[in-house]
Amino acid sequence: MNSSIAELRCKEVVSLADGTRFGYVGDMDVDLESGRVRALVVPGRRRFFGLLGREADRHIPWSAVRRFGEDIILVEDIETSRPAIDDRP
Repeated sequence: MNSSIAELRCKEVVSLADGTRFGYVGDMDVDLESGRVRALVVPGRRRFFGLLGREADRHIPWSAVRRFGEDIILVEDIETSRPAIDDRP
């Protein structure tokens, strides 16, 4: 299955373990040296209609992705539900 980044943005990320819906893919974290995808980035949810900002973005590791469907992406690891700490310099 071939899929572009634009098509991934229309897919919702869902946990296989408990059906938790994380949201829709907003971006991808790519290693520019190797050209490999490291993670899918799901924007944080809005707080109080966006007036109080957003929660932290969630970085879903590529290794946790199990299946791509027509409308959803299934991920396995429950630890992906926690916002990632940005460790970039």
